[in-house]
Amino acid sequence: MTDLGKTGAAVGEPTAGRPSDSFLDVRDLVIHFPTDDGVVKSVDGLSFRLEKGQTLGIVGESGSGKSVTSLGIMGLHTVGQYGRQKARISGEIWLDGKELLSADPQSVRKLRGREMSMIFQDPLSALHPYFTIGKQIVEAYRIHHDVDKKTARKRAIEMLDRVGIPQPNQRVDSYPHEFSGGMRQRAMIAMSLVNNPELLIADEPTTALDVTVQAQILDLIRDLQKEFGSAVIIITHDLGVVAELADQILVMYGGRCVERGPAEEVFYEPQHPYTWGLLGSMPRIDRDRTERLLPVKGSPPSLINIPDGCAFHPRCPYADVPKGNVTRTERPELLEVGSAHYSACHLSKDDRERIWNEEIKPKL
Repeated sequence: MTDLGKTGAAVGEPTAGRPSDSFLDVRDLVIHFPTDDGVVKSVDGLSFRLEKGQTLGIVGESGSGKSVTSLGIMGLHTVGQYGRQKARISGEIWLDGKELLSADPQSVRKLRGREMSMIFQDPLSALHPYFTIGKQIVEAYRIHHDVDKKTARKRAIEMLDRVGIPQPNQRVDSYPHEFSGGMRQRAMIAMSLVNNPELLIADEPTTALDVTVQAQILDLIRDLQKEFGSAVIIITHDLGVVAELADQILVMYGGRCVERGPAEEVFYEPQHPYTWGLLGSMPRIDRDRTERLLPVKGSPPSLINIPDGCAFHPRCPYADVPKGNVTRTERPELLEVGSAHYSACHLSKDDRERIWNEEIKPKL
């Protein structure tokens, strides 16, 4: 087994500045935003790896740093208005042997849309209201391919058909407001996949969609991943979504990773009290439930004033179990607690097993 230090990088992994064998390798990613009220520590030392054909689910409450992480990978935290730095970013992001944070912005722009692509949370905001769906897909395709408009339009119609939009020959000339929410999301997926990207990031792809459309969108992402062999990152607060798609799960809290591992282990043998809370607040339809859902008490921390020690300790019912005041003074390291399963918690192995088996598991 290997231990992960405070940054989440395992002993024996490639050191800083050295290329990685993994397709996507995020190392000690830090994304801070300076504001008049202080520095917003949206992402504060995040590390993970992802291979082609795999799906990583990043889960956590709103404000935990999920979407900021995705935008950081895409290189969309750029210099702000009047030359002021919009974000302070450090760490490394390796994509297929290329380091993105130190790369020239134009080089990253060439990768965006072709080697890596993103399905944004709100397609109505992400799609331009003044241009037809087809014109926007055509533009995304022609940026990376030297083809004429007719060829690109044919490709756009083909992609709309593949994502299940009826009458694609006609709907290609429709505007975003003429599509329903589910149809807009499908159009966004078509635009994201038009260049066969090797990395697809889906930020809350099923938010605000009804249950039947959610299932269709998840099936679509799964089928297209199998077809293209892409690496996929699903960002969501819905554990049901990651249970459906993810091979690996990364749980974020306060801009940091508190648990990471194979999906089955994180669901059936979770090791962090925050993960217990997320599972306890998830409705179940596969069994009779005699008790009410168990919400995580309190509110997520301010990313300007993150608590000392374990960021979760103000909300953790087991913060006083470890001896001394360690949960309030020392930041827990991300350590391997199982096969490729990591957790950042001061609770001992015996305490975690006892609490999980006696208090948490029987209530889920």
